[in-house]
Amino acid sequence: QVPLVESGGGLVQAGGSLRLSCAASGRTFSRYAMGWFRQAPGKEREFVAAIDWSGGSVYYADSVKGRFTVSKDNAKSTVYLQMNSLKPEDTAVYHCAANAAPYGSRLYDLPNRYDYWGQGTQVTVSS
Repeated sequence: QVPLVESGGGLVQAGGSLRLSCAASGRTFSRYAMGWFRQAPGKEREFVAAIDWSGGSVYYADSVKGRFTVSKDNAKSTVYLQMNSLKPEDTAVYHCAANAAPYGSRLYDLPNRYDYWGQGTQVTVSS
């Protein structure tokens, strides 16, 4: 198990910014590719961004490309999601997830490719 804990969510006006963090415990975090997903009420879980184990490769959903940035600090066992130019349609619960294949370089946008999940943090963007 890899416990994941998200933080940094909140209420922000459209056009504003937030930075989400996802902290992991355990020494194996540095080996894992990570993903961010979001889920709005009544909707399916949606891919947002992914990053490989080293932090060298990233992948974004078209809806957030150019506005969101994912990064990974293996020394701190933390992955981040910097969100700029937020829109009301970005409102959702944001979850981080870990793919447990060690040193994986492939980046996945499907929830079933991830093995561990955090509880999520709420992001609300007002218009």
